[in-house]
Amino acid sequence: MDNEKRIRNLAEEKYQVLFGVRKTTFDAMLAILEVAYEEMQKKGGRRRKLSVLDMLIIMPGYYHDYRTMENPAFDYGVHKQRISEAVDWGEQTLIKDGTFSLPSKRELVNPDTDTVIAIADVTECQTERPKKTKTILFRKEEMPHNKRFVGY
Repeated sequence: MDNEKRIRNLAEEKYQVLFGVRKTTFDAMLAILEVAYEEMQKKGGRRRKLSVLDMLIIMPGYYHDYRTMENPAFDYGVHKQRISEAVDWGEQTLIKDGTFSLPSKRELVNPDTDTVIAIADVTECQTERPKKTKTILFRKEEMPHNKRFVGY
């Protein structure tokens, strides 16, 4: 995908539809992420397979369209872990910058009314479960002989 050409030819009205933000907001986010990426690359290390523009396109697309991480991973030819890292890096970088961070909890609760604004984190993450082994599957718990089992 050549996102630079596609973004260059994109009409301003389409930004809101595709990414959920206006063109000016998108450009501001891109500028912040590019500066942060260059600072990160000064320390050394390998360049990422996804460009900064790709990561920025993936991040609002993930939140706006409710796509799983498998979808953009397939589109860009990377593992879903790279998509997760890109979304997390972009989010953390924008929060650290302060331009796009959320207000404090005190500011969200308006003391004049009983209205409370709730923010929910609905990001996708893998569930950690214990490995199933024979000892766990076939474990018999012994009950003391002098006590009866009382049902719930």
